Amino acid sequence: MKLIVWKDAKKLYQLTWEIFRKFPYELKKVASNQIASVDSIHRNIAEGYCRKSLNEYLQFLNISMSSLGESVSSIYVYREANQITEEEFEEWDTLAFKIENGMKNLIEKLQYKRISGTWDDNYIVQESNQSYNN
Repeated sequence: MKLIVWKDAKKLYQLTWEIFRKFPYELKKVASNQIASVDSIHRNIAEGYCRKSLNEYLQFLNISMSSLGESVSSIYVYREANQITEEEFEEWDTLAFKIENGMKNLIEKLQYKRISGTWDDNYIVQESNQSYNN
């Protein structure tokens, strides 16, 4: 619960909820799918960590990254279809970009621990704020 990327993924869910809860009835399925896709990002980060296996943790982080990719693709389409405002898009996209860079950094650090054999069951990985400035 201390991971910045997990906290940011929760923020992305909250922002997604705020944007998509306003969708009209005929687009409720679209809104529901976007909310569910974003919801799975923070959930997979947490589930992977709780598996207590480095390989499974990496697997769930990659699933989380896939959900982020799905959500990013969708948000571009919704903007182009004028279903969300430019301001909503910019705020959402900026946070998603931050999460993507944080996830890439986390995955790289965990892969290094796996390759170098320095995984020691304490599950502590130092996040770098530098990755968030990309």
